[in-house]
Amino acid sequence: MKQAADTSANQAGTAGEKTFPASAKAAPSGSAWSPLSHPVFRMVWIATVASNVGTWMHDVGASWMMTSLNPDPLMIAMVQAAGSLPMFLFALPSGVLADIVDRRKYMLFAQVWMLVTAAALGVLAFGGLVTPGVLLGTTFLLSMGAAMSAPAFQAIVPDLVPKSDLPQAVALNSLGINISRAIGPALGGLILSFAGPPAVFMLNAVSVVGVMYALYRWKPAEKKKRLPPEHFIPAIRTGIRYVRSAPVLRIVLARSVAFFLFGSAGWALLPLVARQELGVGPGGYGLLLTSIGIGAVAGALLLPRIRAALGADKLVVVSSLIFAMTMLAQAYVRHFWLLAGMLLFAGFSWIAVLSTLNVGAQRSTANWVKARALAAYLTVFFGSMTAGSAIWGQIASLLGVTTSFVIAAAGMAVASAAVLRWRLDTSPALDLSPAELVSLSSTETDHDRGPVMISVEYDIDPAEAGPFTTAARELERVRKRSGALSWALYEDKENPRCYVEVFIVESWLEHLRQHERHTANDQAIRTRVHAFHRGPAAPVIRHLIAPNAAS
Repeated sequence: MKQAADTSANQAGTAGEKTFPASAKAAPSGSAWSPLSHPVFRMVWIATVASNVGTWMHDVGASWMMTSLNPDPLMIAMVQAAGSLPMFLFALPSGVLADIVDRRKYMLFAQVWMLVTAAALGVLAFGGLVTPGVLLGTTFLLSMGAAMSAPAFQAIVPDLVPKSDLPQAVALNSLGINISRAIGPALGGLILSFAGPPAVFMLNAVSVVGVMYALYRWKPAEKKKRLPPEHFIPAIRTGIRYVRSAPVLRIVLARSVAFFLFGSAGWALLPLVARQELGVGPGGYGLLLTSIGIGAVAGALLLPRIRAALGADKLVVVSSLIFAMTMLAQAYVRHFWLLAGMLLFAGFSWIAVLSTLNVGAQRSTANWVKARALAAYLTVFFGSMTAGSAIWGQIASLLGVTTSFVIAAAGMAVASAAVLRWRLDTSPALDLSPAELVSLSSTETDHDRGPVMISVEYDIDPAEAGPFTTAARELERVRKRSGALSWALYEDKENPRCYVEVFIVESWLEHLRQHERHTANDQAIRTRVHAFHRGPAAPVIRHLIAPNAAS
């Protein structure tokens, strides 16, 4: 898969091999390498490592070429922004499409898009026709392809490995990206030195072919759907409502902004440090990026042990402070090998934060909305990278590279402390495997009827009214996550034992989808709330549908 920056996007399988349903029972966790024992995962993991080598070669070639076309710091930083902006703009719509269309065909289209774009840039470079605008435009188009495929690739990982191997699969995908980071920049710098940017761009195009072949060979298990697919705009609204009602995912997003907005300076301004401050050529710039990649690989291998010792929150804070220190090193250290050694710690801290947040995003999203929710994570990630690249490039143009790094490092330290109120370690373990409610009867003519108001009437002991109300607030998030437009809890003033929960959905079809979207975690919350009911029978549930025009 092609990526304009390190998204830690998780890749998928191929070759018609066995896939694993998300509801598969978890087995005892295996080793860090256990996902590679599954042929589906292994083939695409290898293909994507090779493809990401091409991506990093393009990044080196594009950034270095811009230093020749226009050495203004803002223009150099705009290369990073052009690679990040499409993810910010298109990740969420792409996530919606990945949830409602054939993911395999959609991902194949994205790979073809990137192959054509990368080849076109190579041809233009061979003809001497690349201007700053052309370079930024083609980099933007390449990242559009990454934006198309990234949410889909992330969403299918749970189908490729057993549930017990999911954390290892996420870590291996991050490791694979950083292996390519260790190889790609050095190889790109070497090719730049001997053959120039055109050869780098053409090799990037060739690197897409392996992933295309893997996706072509992959035959995913067909999933039977009883309900018609969602429409595009309502699906976007449903995805946004899910994110707003998923506390763990919101914590991940807040921590992402705090780190990536300031950390983007380390990537956006590194070409200027290499060329203007250190006076090295493309090979030297590639070696600096390789140093970051080696640090990231080492970090990925040591991460399970370190995370177990520190916990997620301390790991993110410590890693953020280490990355801030490496940005100060870029500001003041002017000895090449000393800076390269310090950038090892930049790679280590980057992968530590990225992997921790990515696992948090994966574990906090249900399968039915996984591509959309992970697209929201990518949107925040790349939005922060895009905005940060533009900000630090502008500051570097006005105040200098050193000042820009100092401000970014200080901002990262302050932001990391500010977001400690949103803790990852205290987030509850979630079981998001499907646990469908009792099916409702329906006819095709019912589907478009709406809106629908659902009421649930409880008989509550007045002495338990407080705990019941607190528990019901958790149920509010369950309803809204699965598609409710609004939710309220009412107390009957004539009968203090009677409480009525009311929520509204867009249509009868959307309420049918609510039943299919129900997870084991949702069921546990629902069971806790219903346990307060003291009536002789179960709570009374009513479905009230707005009359149609004919009525």
